[in-house]
Amino acid sequence: MRYTIFGESHGPAIGVTLEGVPAGLALDWDFIRAELKRRAPGQDDTSTPRREADEVEILSGVFEGRTTGTPLCAVIRNTDTRSRDYSKLRDMPRPGHADYTGQLRYGGYNDYRGGGHFSGRLTAPLVFAGAVAKLALGERGVTVTARVSNIGGISEPTPEQARARILEAKREGDSVGGCVRCTVEGMPAGRGAPDFGCNVEGIFSQYLFAIPAVKGIAFGAGFGFAAMQGSEANDPFCLEGGAVRTATNHTGGVNGGITNGMPVEFEVVFRPTPSISKPQRTVSLSAMEERELVVEGRHDPCVVLRAVPVVEAAAALAACQVLGLD
Repeated sequence: MRYTIFGESHGPAIGVTLEGVPAGLALDWDFIRAELKRRAPGQDDTSTPRREADEVEILSGVFEGRTTGTPLCAVIRNTDTRSRDYSKLRDMPRPGHADYTGQLRYGGYNDYRGGGHFSGRLTAPLVFAGAVAKLALGERGVTVTARVSNIGGISEPTPEQARARILEAKREGDSVGGCVRCTVEGMPAGRGAPDFGCNVEGIFSQYLFAIPAVKGIAFGAGFGFAAMQGSEANDPFCLEGGAVRTATNHTGGVNGGITNGMPVEFEVVFRPTPSISKPQRTVSLSAMEERELVVEGRHDPCVVLRAVPVVEAAAALAACQVLGLD
């Protein structure tokens, strides 16, 4: 399912156009709303206080509750914006954010309010698209699940540990990053190729790097391979119920860019939120002078908790491409 996300954080609406959606797919709206709620802001003090209903309005591609097979277009209205908080960012870009690169890319005509098209707000329509992809995958026996695997350097944190670490950074006017580990189960063996454009790890990476704040992806044991010997890293083949499987899954379900029948597993790392209230060095683009910047407005002290359904959404869309659901 090829998708195009449109809109800006403080514009009238954001949305997505999905092409290649199978015709006749029933849209389970209880499931879709639950997926969007998992990502939604303003649910507790570990996220931005911005509150959005995230109600989806279908413009095309659905008739009598089922997809038509033609492009599916959906919009989500923005209702809780405070654009005045961002007025100075046109001239003084936030370190670590896309304010500066966005101005370069679009000649200064980009909408800078709330990060514009570069905002995490744009992950809401991505989650909707991923929910549709999950429904399609469910008909093929494929499931996608993810969990927080690191918060601020704490590996496998409990919910209490994660919350405490995030609130500690928030009290300091700072932010923290972390990791999300994702598993795609039910992928058949033999899909993909070693070539550019067909490599399974490459396909997943392309979708996942389109998520704001993602800075790295590792499949299976990932960077842990550096400390292993071949005898430890190799996944021994075995038979389970007459099917070829592997006793371990260090390669994350992919060999040579091709699925091997084991779950596709990977970990994604998210950088700390660039918008922090601590003073930071930046440059006034109009005066071409170094300045000090204190970011105002409402921001997540950590995006990782809300990113779990976003990673699942991107992974579901990638799995659809690997399976050829277009």
